[in-house]
Amino acid sequence: MGKVLSFLTATRGKNGKLHWTDWVSYGYLTLGVFLMFGPVLWLVISSFKTEADLQRFPPTLLPYAQETVQVDGYDNPLPLFLMTGGDYEGQTLAQLRRVGSQAQMVDPANPDERLRVNIANREPVEKLHLATENYTELFERFNFLRFFWNSTFITVTATAIMLLVNSMAAFALSKYEFRGRMTVLLMVIGTLMIPQTVVLVPLFLIVTELGMFNSLWGVIIPGAATPTGVFLLRQYMITIPDEILDAARMDKASEWKIFWRIIVPLSAPAIAVLAILAIMWRWNDFLWPLIVLTQSENFTLQLALNSFQGELQTDWQSLLAMTVLTLLPISAVFMFLQKYIATGIASTGGK
Repeated sequence: MGKVLSFLTATRGKNGKLHWTDWVSYGYLTLGVFLMFGPVLWLVISSFKTEADLQRFPPTLLPYAQETVQVDGYDNPLPLFLMTGGDYEGQTLAQLRRVGSQAQMVDPANPDERLRVNIANREPVEKLHLATENYTELFERFNFLRFFWNSTFITVTATAIMLLVNSMAAFALSKYEFRGRMTVLLMVIGTLMIPQTVVLVPLFLIVTELGMFNSLWGVIIPGAATPTGVFLLRQYMITIPDEILDAARMDKASEWKIFWRIIVPLSAPAIAVLAILAIMWRWNDFLWPLIVLTQSENFTLQLALNSFQGELQTDWQSLLAMTVLTLLPISAVFMFLQKYIATGIASTGGK
């Protein structure tokens, strides 16, 4: 911890003074942190706001809610307002009802007398309030755990299949000499230039013919192999010395054993990078599940998010809360595996 702190507070100036380059560097880093984490912070804070607070203009950073008071003779709590003008300036009154620009109000200390106030002469009394009901209502109104399970099953299964298929293909393209190897590699790389929308119709027809329409496997199988993953792992496996494989073959190790005991362990950094990318792709995928899945019990979290947005109205408070819950798992995965990204990507561009 001390080394990290000393690194973050290091300066080029003498005697602890900041050099002009230090000001530029820290200013640039501060701006970068703000641009990256500012929207995320705004999202998390907004997910604790009420619907009325979300519709406020100009918006506020922190979530606020209007204070209420229980007045004798009234069943429900009444909202409080501070009078900023008129005959009752400086008093705190509770609103009974509002008609146009006029509001009927009472003094909580004297509820028998009703007062008529112009709404321009008042402002609401507010306090900091976290609308935690935005999260609790998700589990009451929607089968959130079912959507979470669907997304988790698709992500984990598709990632495992992708890593297995891509690593075997990369092993063959990097360590085996056969006629047409470069042609196959160029075909794999060439598919990177084909947009996903071009193959949506053929994929849909294939999935339908195989009986996987409206099935989680219909979302998993089409992504079993990706040209990005094959190319990434192939570039890394090229850097593994062939002498290690030759020595294993002299010890009469099978090709399958060489793959599992040598290639996979030595390719762990690149596989970890591909695993992170695959998890992010599958977890955030929206278009293909939207086409394949039609029954709500098979929906992923991304499709469930879409259900909060209607043609005429959007349930913003539930949408923001569920967005935060959807981001938490992928953020946790990225946080624990991010150390492999720099190592893996740097190694794949090697010799």
